[in-house]
Amino acid sequence: MAMSYIWSGLVILSFLWGFFHGNLSAVAAAALDGAQSALELSLSMAGILCLWSGVMEILNVCGLSRRIAALFRPLLRRLLPNASRDEETLAAVSANVSANLLGLGNAATPLGIQAARRMARNCGGAASDELCLLVILNTASIQLLPTTVASVRAAFGSAAPFDILPAVWISSLASVTVGLLTARLLSRRKGGPA
Repeated sequence: MAMSYIWSGLVILSFLWGFFHGNLSAVAAAALDGAQSALELSLSMAGILCLWSGVMEILNVCGLSRRIAALFRPLLRRLLPNASRDEETLAAVSANVSANLLGLGNAATPLGIQAARRMARNCGGAASDELCLLVILNTASIQLLPTTVASVRAAFGSAAPFDILPAVWISSLASVTVGLLTARLLSRRKGGPA
């Protein structure tokens, strides 16, 4: 809700600035160019996102996504001991982490929402430490294949959209590590479980 106010305010401010400085035609032209660029990017990414969503569905049908998720269960049981007591919650968290590992953010989102809803049942209106950890794992996810970023790079004409793999591996590993360490530190500060 707040973002809609911010974006609306920025648009109004742009038009007012253009009006008072006599550049309203340039502001209108920039708005149309931006809309056209956004549409072109969206359409070019749609095919790639459909491809990777299809790959994720194939992985689900052949059972490979469940095997990948099973690899993460021992680690997730240590990170999220309360959530791992419910097998459906653990399955949703594992599938979410697996989809993020493959860089399928759009496919991971429904699984993350399902896991968060199940974890939030007994939180009493406040996010538990484990729910915050899920958000960290989902947001700062380690990605082996950054398919969404690669699709954006391909849409903008990159000859080698996956040549960013080492940088993505290092930065995603660093972000997850920092996120988990920060969550642990904050949990200890408030007197929660370590």
